[in-house]
Amino acid sequence: MERLGFIGMGNMAQALALGFIRSGSIAKTAVFAYAPHQDKLKKNAASIGFTPLGSLTELAETCDTLVMACKPYQIEGVVQELGDLLEGKALLSIAAGWDFARYQSVLPQGTRVQFIMPNTPAMVAEGVLLFEETNSLTEEEHADAVRLFASVGLVQELPSSLMGIGGTVTGCGPAFVDLFLEAYGDAAVKYGMKRSDAYRLISQMVLGSAKLQRETGLHPGVLKDNVCSPAGTTIRGVAALERDGFRSACIRSIDAIMEK
Repeated sequence: MERLGFIGMGNMAQALALGFIRSGSIAKTAVFAYAPHQDKLKKNAASIGFTPLGSLTELAETCDTLVMACKPYQIEGVVQELGDLLEGKALLSIAAGWDFARYQSVLPQGTRVQFIMPNTPAMVAEGVLLFEETNSLTEEEHADAVRLFASVGLVQELPSSLMGIGGTVTGCGPAFVDLFLEAYGDAAVKYGMKRSDAYRLISQMVLGSAKLQRETGLHPGVLKDNVCSPAGTTIRGVAALERDGFRSACIRSIDAIMEK
C-alpha cells in the first residue's frame, strides 16, 4: 500500500494510526484521515502525525487503501457517498458486524475488502487483531495488511463462522479483565495497600501470567497447579473461587453475549 486513509478517527483508529506510525510500518506522510469533526481531527493529526483531509471524496481520491473506522450504522451512508470512488480500492474494515458477506451487498464491484476485529489493548501494541479468512484482497495487499496490523499486536486469521466468538472473547474480554483487576485491587485496599500500588502490582501479575502461558504453551490448569502447594494458601483461594462459581460465571458472561 502506498497511501492509507482512515474513514473516521475515533479511539480505535487513533490507536491503530499511532501504532502503525510509531512502529515504522508505514511513514506518517503516507497516512491520511477524514472525520466530520474537523477541529478534533486536526488536533489528533498534530499529535499522531497523519494528514487530515477535508472530505471523504478527497480521502478516496488520495489513498489506495482505506480503513473503515466509522460507526457501523454510518457505513452504508459512507459507501453511498463515495460510490464509484471505491472501485479498485482495498478496504480494511474494523467496524463491528460488517463481515465480508455483508459488504458484498453494498460495495461497488471491484472493491476488495478485509474484515478485521481489533481490541483496545492495540492502544499499547498488545492487541488481538482478528482477520476474517474470507476476503478479496490481493495476495500482496493481504500480506501488507497483516504486517501493518501485526505492529500493534497478535494477528490471527479465523473462518467467518468463528469471527463472532473470537471477537466476543477478545473484544469484550478486556472489560472482564478490568473487572478482575478492580476486584483484586479492592481486596488489596481492604487489607491496607494503596490503590495505585495495588493496580500496578495486579496488572503486572496478569500481564506476566498471560505471557507465561503464551510463551510456554502450557495448559492453564498446569500453570495453576504449579502455584498450588498441598494444603497451601493458593489452593484455598482456588477452592473459594470454585465454590463461588468463578469459571462458570466466566462462561456465562460469553453465553449472555452470544445468545442475545
